[in-house]
Amino acid sequence: MLQLKTDLEGKQAYFGQVRNSIQGLGYSIGGNWDYHKGSFDNVLWREAGETIYLRLPFEVLEGDLDHQEAYIRFQTPYVIKHVVNAGLDRDENSLLTSTGFNQFQDPLDKDGKIEDKNRWMHAGERAVEQIVRLVH
Repeated sequence: MLQLKTDLEGKQAYFGQVRNSIQGLGYSIGGNWDYHKGSFDNVLWREAGETIYLRLPFEVLEGDLDHQEAYIRFQTPYVIKHVVNAGLDRDENSLLTSTGFNQFQDPLDKDGKIEDKNRWMHAGERAVEQIVRLVH
């Protein structure tokens, strides 16, 4: 995991407004959200079962995350690498994985080693700059 130093940390906004503004840039709500915290995730790079994500974590200050009006504060963004098994999965989900990739499988490594850290830190920081301009 590579933590990024950006102007996004500490910014506050309405969840629905941010989500609507950044969906077109490829961001989606991260899978580990609950009513009081979550993240917006975006794929920076994907190849052969390895994915490098930009994650924008936030906490909910007012309301619940399942409402547009939830008021959030961004925390420190970071870049993370997930490695999944791109081979066939021979368990009860094998029908889902007959194409060789199960989008629901757990990563083999949720925090894989990131090669060329400067490259990914720079890419993450540039992507976060776009978000900072959208969050008032």
